[in-house]
Amino acid sequence: MGMTMAEKILSRHSGGSRVRPGDIVVCDVDKIVQIDLTFAATAPMPKRIADPHKIVVILDHAVPAPTIADAEGQSIARRFVRQFGVEKFYDVGRGGICHQVILENGIALPGQILTCTDSHTCASGAFNCVARGMGPLEMLQIMCTGKTWYQVAPTVKFELRGRKPANIFGKDVFLHLAAVAGSVEGHNIEFGGPGVAELTLDDRATLATMGAELSAEFATFPADQRVVEHLRSVTRETFEAIESDPDATYSAAHDIDLSALRPYVARPDFIPHNTLPVAELADEVPIDQAFVGSCANGKLEDFRIAAQVVRGRKVAPGVRFIVTPASQRVLKEAVHRGYVETLLEAGAVVTNSTCGACYGGHLGIVGPNEVCITSSTRNFKGRMGSPSARIYMASSATVAASAIAGRICDPTTYLEDNP
Repeated sequence: MGMTMAEKILSRHSGGSRVRPGDIVVCDVDKIVQIDLTFAATAPMPKRIADPHKIVVILDHAVPAPTIADAEGQSIARRFVRQFGVEKFYDVGRGGICHQVILENGIALPGQILTCTDSHTCASGAFNCVARGMGPLEMLQIMCTGKTWYQVAPTVKFELRGRKPANIFGKDVFLHLAAVAGSVEGHNIEFGGPGVAELTLDDRATLATMGAELSAEFATFPADQRVVEHLRSVTRETFEAIESDPDATYSAAHDIDLSALRPYVARPDFIPHNTLPVAELADEVPIDQAFVGSCANGKLEDFRIAAQVVRGRKVAPGVRFIVTPASQRVLKEAVHRGYVETLLEAGAVVTNSTCGACYGGHLGIVGPNEVCITSSTRNFKGRMGSPSARIYMASSATVAASAIAGRICDPTTYLEDNP
C-alpha cells in the first residue's frame, strides 16, 4: 500500500521506513518559526539551540507594540536573534504576518517539515510542506534539539474538479468544504485533482490556512509548476516535491465541483457544518464592522477584489471597513496598483500588516453586541473582541460588498457592475 503526501514526508524525515496512521515518529525539522507572542509570554528562552540557520523569527501579532508588555517581548526577540546569530529575522516593518512571510520568502518548501508557535501554521501546506502549530514549550525543545515527534494521522482527501466561477474565491471553497466535511479532528487534509490548477497561490494558501478551522493536523497541496516557479523566484534552496502514491489510503474522500459553488458565509460562533450560501441567510443581517485581512485573506488578491467591489462606491453609514495586509510586501504592491487609494476613497481604514484585529488584540476590536463580517480566520465568541459580538465569516468580496450595503449580501452584482 502506498502513502499520502504527509506520510511520505514524515517517513523521509524519520528514517525512511513506511509509516501508517497511528505510528509515532521522531522527525528532523527543517524550519522553526518563532513569533513575537512567544517572547512576550513566560516560556523560558534556551541556553543553546541546535541550528540557527533553521530558525526564523517574525514579529507579527502585536505590531507596532500596543502595550509595554508587547514592546518588552519584542526587545527580548531582538536580543535572542543577536545572541544566537539568527539571520532570518523579520522585524516590525520588514515582514508581516508570519504565514504570509513564510510563503513569500520561500521559507516553507516542498517535502519539508516546518513548525511554528501559531495555530495556523498549516498554511505552509499550500507549498507541499508538512506544517502545524506547536505550543511554546514544544517549540523550545525543537529549537534545542532540531527534532519533534508526531503521531501519524489518517488523511481526508478533497478531489477538486471543474472551473471556478469568477465570483468564487478560496474562502468560499473552504466554507463549502466545512459544510460538506465538518470537523476532521485527528486527520490530515490533502487537496488534489484537476481543479487545483483553477486555484491561485493565494487561494491555495487560504484553503491550507483554514484547515486549522476544521481541526486538521496538516493540510497539503501538490507542488505544481505554479508553485515551483514561484519558489525558484524567491529562494536558491533546493527542494523535492512530494506526490501521494496512486494507491495511497484515505479515511474519506470528497469530490468537489468548483463550478457548482456559490458565495458562502459562516454563521457566528463556529464553522464546521455552520456555513451556507450567502443568498440563503434567513434574515437580513445589518453589520457594524467589515474586516478584510489576516494570514488567510490579507493577500494582494484580497486587496484587488475589495477595491474592485468598492470602486466608485462608499462604505455604508454606521459601518467601519477595516483592511489589513498580510505583509508589508502586499501593502507596498497594493499601493503601487492603486488598490489602497480606491479603498480609502470609499471610506475604508487601511492598517499596517499585523494579526491585530483577527485575534482581538488591536486595530479593529469589536464592541459589545456588534455584528462583524470578516474574511479572517476565526469566528468564535470573543475572538475579535466582546464575547457578545456576533462574527460572520465570508470571502473578501462578500465582506467588501457587505460594507457597501450595510448588511451581509452576495457580492456577485457588485463584481459584475465593476468588472
